[in-house]
Formats: sequence, structure tokens, C-alpha cells
Amino acid sequence: MDSQPPMQAPPNEPELMSEPPRRRLSRRGMVLGGVIAVLVVAGVGWLAWDLTHQPPGAGSAAGGPGRGPGGGGDGPGGPGGPGGPGGGRAPATTVGVAVAEQADIPITIDALGTVVPQATVHVRPQVSGVLNRLLYKEGQMVRKGELLAEIDPRQFEMTLQQALGQRMKDEAQLEAARVTLQRYRTLLEQDSIARQDVDTQAALVKQLEAAVVADKANEGSARLNLSYTHITAPVAGRVGLRPVDVGNVVSTSDANGVALITQLSPIDVEFSIPQDAAPQLQQNAGAFMEAKALDRTRTQMLDTGVFASLDNQVDTQTGTVRAKARFNNTKQALFPSQFVNVQINVRTIHGAVVVPVSALRQSGNGQFVFVLNEDRTVTQRPVKAGVATVDKVQIVSGLKVGERVITEGADRLRDGSRVVLPGDAGGAGGQRGFGGGRRRGAEGGASAPAQPMTPGSGLPPEASASSPRRMGGRAAREAAASASSVGAPAPVEARSALPTPEQRQRLLDGAKGDPEQLARRKAFLDKLDKGDPDALARWQQIEQRRAQGGGAAGTTQ
Repeated sequence: MDSQPPMQAPPNEPELMSEPPRRRLSRRGMVLGGVIAVLVVAGVGWLAWDLTHQPPGAGSAAGGPGRGPGGGGDGPGGPGGPGGPGGGRAPATTVGVAVAEQADIPITIDALGTVVPQATVHVRPQVSGVLNRLLYKEGQMVRKGELLAEIDPRQFEMTLQQALGQRMKDEAQLEAARVTLQRYRTLLEQDSIARQDVDTQAALVKQLEAAVVADKANEGSARLNLSYTHITAPVAGRVGLRPVDVGNVVSTSDANGVALITQLSPIDVEFSIPQDAAPQLQQNAGAFMEAKALDRTRTQMLDTGVFASLDNQVDTQTGTVRAKARFNNTKQALFPSQFVNVQINVRTIHGAVVVPVSALRQSGNGQFVFVLNEDRTVTQRPVKAGVATVDKVQIVSGLKVGERVITEGADRLRDGSRVVLPGDAGGAGGQRGFGGGRRRGAEGGASAPAQPMTPGSGLPPEASASSPRRMGGRAAREAAASASSVGAPAPVEARSALPTPEQRQRLLDGAKGDPEQLARRKAFLDKLDKGDPDALARWQQIEQRRAQGGGAAGTTQ
């Protein structure tokens, strides 16, 4: 018998799968889950707050050995334990200081002004005629009364001759009339002529006298017109560009004239000052107030002069008052219509106590400064400030000459805070030890007993005997700098840590595609060979990063 294959289910028939019913959370479970989530969030928040708001001594207690030699702790647990600087006292802050000095403070008013000449003259002809000569050169300095141009004088000479002839004619008639009048008077005494003839002759004499006077006036007018043909400079100054050429007919109605003269010495500068500053100038109007003219960049002083005058009213649109200063301008540095910066020295405060502007601070109680004490602590002292300049401020009360004030790093200070000056080597070492201890203490976890110091070095034995790679870059730089300051060669550790030939080649090969970077790396290697302290310290940092697993390619850029 033939065997029959087993029957299979049709492929289109879906398999019946039974799904277990979903369990729905009860109300109590949902409430419990929400409470647990809230507690978890609260715990994470409390942990974050606790880590970021630890007191200074708490973090150091867990990482006591990390403070290392820089902390200088006295207790058995190192600086993080009892007696160390981390046990309840914040680290000292590095600050900048300045000494209160006694100096003279000038009270000045600065303004932007325009150079204005005292006289600008358009020289125009007084008579009409042909221009025969121009006797000046463009840009020439001329004196008052110097001949500038000449107009054709012939027609004016003829007019003068006519006036002269008329005057001489009238004078001759007057002389004859006077002789006749004298004869008539003699005949009248002899009773040989009527009085009427004598009076008529006397009137004729007076008429001729008047004619002679008019003739003299005409003659003078003709002479004056003739003199106008010679044009002279009315003021001393500089002549501008020539507005007319020889051969042109010029007249009194010409707008440009024959020359333009500008007086340059002395010269004025007009400027405007705020209306609040006007009383200061008004009070010192009778005193000498020096004025300085500076260029637009305020780097070069063009000339010095005096304050001249103040206007009599305030400009209501701008709230300013116009003023004027006068300068001799002997160097010809001021040019008409030039914009300059004007500085008026109103008065000078003599013997004022001054400090840098950065030393003065403001609080809710008023102005104050931090005064540096002998024990490297600061005292917050209220002061009263006076006049301020660009970089100095006057201290009216609260500070004496010679006291030292904090100018940098005062944002982190309070009354009684300890500070470190840039020149204090011990304080700088403490700062470095504090920072390094925080990192190493976090890695170590538990505290360890303090290590003994190597005599004369202030470092533990393994730190002083180890390679410079275990030293911080700043410590290696200080060691190299101290050695170079006394004329001794670089330390043996620094010399032994110079790059090998293979390392040098790798540094140069890594910058072949960039000429600038290649030049910088070559200069860096040259400094290493010469024993430069900064270069040695930088190479120690590169070696330290390489030992920790980082590359040195980016550090030598």
C-alpha cells in the first residue's frame, strides 16, 4: 500500500494564539510609584547641593594627602586634617596692589572745537579796470600793506589831470576877484563907487573860493581812485588760490575779488561746553586758564593758548554754551576750519591723595577700598572720593599717603581676608599645592600621613628625586627661573628632560604642512636648547600629558 503524507494545515489559516490579559495597576500602586519618584528626585537634588556647597575644610578632609607639600599643614593628617590650611580657613587670594600717592590733579574740560581765523578777507578792487599785474604767489604769507595786484592806472591819471586843471583855473579867477574887490573898497572910501558894486564883488570872491574847495575835493577823489589801482593786503596772513588772471577786467562787483587772505596768527578755536560747566569758566573768567589743542586722535598736542571768552547765552536746542580759546599758532599747526579737541585747564588741586580707579569700589553703604595690612590681610575702609581722571581718583578722606590698596582680585575679598602678592613665593606655592591636592585627593579617597620634607627644598623626597614630569609646569618654571636668576645652569632634571632626537623629528614632521607652525616649533626647540625657563616648563607639561595618555601635538602649536 502506498503511504499517504501527513495532512498539513492550509497556509492561509492563521494560528490562534492566546494573549494573556493585561494587569492594570491599582490606584495604590500608582500613588506609591509617584512617591518613590519624588523621593529619588529629592535625593539627587540634595546630593548635588551637598557636593556644591561643602565648607572649605570638608572637601580637604577626604583628600588630605592631596594637599601635598604646597599646603604646608602641621597636623598628622596633612593640610586636610587638623592644623592644615584646609581645616577651616579659606586659601589666600592673589591680588594686585598700588600705593596711595600725593599728586596734583588738574580739573579740565574737554570739548570738540573748530579752528576759526580772526580775519578772513576777500580782497576786491575799489575801481574798475584791466588787471595789469598780480604780485603774489598762491599760498604766500603776506604782510599788511604789501602790494598784491595793479590795475591799469591811465584813465585815473587823466581824471586827476582834469581835476588839477579845473582847480588851477578857479584859483586864478579867485585871485583876480580878490584884487578887484580891494580896488572897489578903496573907491568906496573915496565915495567914488556905489556900495552895491562892492557887495557884488565880495560875493563873487566867496563864490570862487567855494569853487576852489570843490576843485580840491575832486582832485583828492581822482588821486584816491588812482591809488586804488594798486591793491594792497589789508591784513597779514596767507593768500589762497588765485581767483582771477592778468588781463581780465575787474570791477567792484566781482564776488571773488583778486585774492583771499586768511589770518593764521593768532587764531581762535570755537567750541561748545555743557551748560553745567559754564559756571566754572565764569568764576575763573579773570584768571589765566590754559587751553590745549589736540589732534583728532588726542595723541599729539598741536598748540597751547589761553581761554578767551564765553558766550552770553545758552543754546536751548543743545543745552550748550559757545566759547572761544586763542592760540598764537607760531608753528602753523592749526588750520582754518580744522576740527580739534580742546582741553581747558580750569584749576589744579595741589597735594591730593590719589589711587588707581580700579581700587575704588562701591557698596550699599557707600564707597570703600581694601587696605593691605602688614600681616597680609585686608581691611575694608570707607572713603570719600573726589575728582577722577582717566586712571586716577582723588581720595578726599579715609586714606593716607603711602598706604597700599588692592587694585586686582578684590571681588573675592572680605574684611579680614588673607591675600598673596605676586612676589610672594611661599604664598604662590601654597596656592599650587591647594589646587593639586584637590585633584589628587579626589583620586586617593582616604587620608594619608604627611610626608617629610627634603631639607632646603620644601618638597617630599620622592617629589624632589622624581623626574620633572611629576612636577607641575609652574613648579618647573619657578625652579628654572630661580636657577637662572643666580647665574647657575638649569637643574639636572630639566636638562635630562630635553626631547630626544626621535621626539624632535616627530615634532617637526607633524608640522610639515604648515610653515608657520613649523617655524614656531623650531623656535620652541631652540629655546629648549638654550635653557629658557618657560620653554622647559612647557615641555614638562607636554611630557606629563603624554605620560597620562594625552598627545603632545597640540601643545606645541
